[in-house]
Amino acid sequence: MPELLEEIRDGVAVLTMNRPERRNALSGEMMGGLREAIPRLATDPAVRALVLTGAGGAFCAGGDVKGMNEGHQSGASQPLQERVQGLRTGMEVSKQIHEFPKPTIAMIPGPAAGAGLSIALACDLRYAAEHAKITTAFAKVGFSGDYGSSYFLPKLVGDAKARELLFFGDVLLAPEAERLGILNGSLPAEELEGSVMAIAQRLAEGPTIAYGYMKKNLNATANGGSIDEVFDLEAMHMSLTGLTEDHKNAARAFVEKRKPTFEGK
Repeated sequence: MPELLEEIRDGVAVLTMNRPERRNALSGEMMGGLREAIPRLATDPAVRALVLTGAGGAFCAGGDVKGMNEGHQSGASQPLQERVQGLRTGMEVSKQIHEFPKPTIAMIPGPAAGAGLSIALACDLRYAAEHAKITTAFAKVGFSGDYGSSYFLPKLVGDAKARELLFFGDVLLAPEAERLGILNGSLPAEELEGSVMAIAQRLAEGPTIAYGYMKKNLNATANGGSIDEVFDLEAMHMSLTGLTEDHKNAARAFVEKRKPTFEGK
């Protein structure tokens, strides 16, 4: 079975991490598949939103700690710089998701831990089943955190809470994670997929070009852009979207008091 499944439903690309026997823990094959698929889908005009999820009732358990332990027991070793470079290459997945020019959603049917949680945090929106367990997990196995945990988490919950969540690695159920701002919503398990796909479909029918520029504006702010830098981007992007067919058609629909149709043009 491939470790990453891909399908497109009415403009929504769905990528499913598929190692259910290990709660979709990350592997070389899975990460290679994500690094290939995400930039390809970013430029595919048939794709107007992206949903990332996991198979078998889990989202992603993060790094394959069982596999790591097996490596330790075998005495396998790797030079530090090779380890750093290999990990840094894998971590590009989180950056690719963060900079994806269309809306992204993490659909979390079950556990999201460690790097798995970091990848979910890189998405624009996150929805989870009410019973899903959310944890940074790194400290529990003597790790400091990767895949953007120290970048994305403070922006959602604030610096002090992010330190607490990383230091202790406590497990949160989805409703508590929603209260803290980690999740946009927690839903009954049987409603999760239908609700998330409806949200994704709504985004896929929206102004794709405008969404891309919105993300660039927001990312510039998140990256510490000054008020003048962000205002300059807003002015440029607002002017560019004003030239799109989507804007012109929507303005006409507004005057005619009807719902606009966006085509990503």
